[in-house]
Amino acid sequence: MKILIVEDDKNILSLLKSAFLEEGYIVDSAADGEDGEYLATVNRYDVIILDWMLPKKSGLDILHSLRKQAIDTPVLMLTARGEIENRVLGLKSGADDYLAKPFSFEELQARVEALYRRVVSGGNTIISVKNVTINISKKRVEQDGEVVNLTAKEYELLMFLIQRKNAYVSKFMIEEQLWTNEEFNQSNVIQVTIYHIRKKLGKDFIKSFKGLGYKIEA
Repeated sequence: MKILIVEDDKNILSLLKSAFLEEGYIVDSAADGEDGEYLATVNRYDVIILDWMLPKKSGLDILHSLRKQAIDTPVLMLTARGEIENRVLGLKSGADDYLAKPFSFEELQARVEALYRRVVSGGNTIISVKNVTINISKKRVEQDGEVVNLTAKEYELLMFLIQRKNAYVSKFMIEEQLWTNEEFNQSNVIQVTIYHIRKKLGKDFIKSFKGLGYKIEA
């Protein structure tokens, strides 16, 4: 999962970034509103964690701007403004969830995962493609009733393709969404990961199209 964290408190930003990276997320971050809005506009994220009070541009202003541009990435507002009226204002402005400071990382991560599930499966915990069933909350993959053990990166790539089933997904799209620059140091890392998924789910589960990329047909 690729997330953007926009938070001006350097300690909170550093802790959140480290914790999410440790959990296997791809993380971009910004410490002010202008940088945060720029990243949210030019990149695609699965979830944005957005502080309300930011230098240069407030989180609420960023949220208004994104929604006006029809950018519907799920946004979780993370802020010290815990009053009911502020929560209502944030949600009415287009936020998908709201978490007041102080907070626990476990709750924040659970809420981020819930927003991600909503996008991937319309809020359902279980999704099925062909003979494969995925329990998103448990990150468990089964084929014909048998559990299939995937690595974290194989699972993320599989979910990325399933989100775009019946559409071509280019190598560039996969690289941008699932690998950091530091990780993407092998030109064939995507092909190798695809190979391992096919080995576990069947060679025809993910199809290749020369010059176009990959596709899961369902």
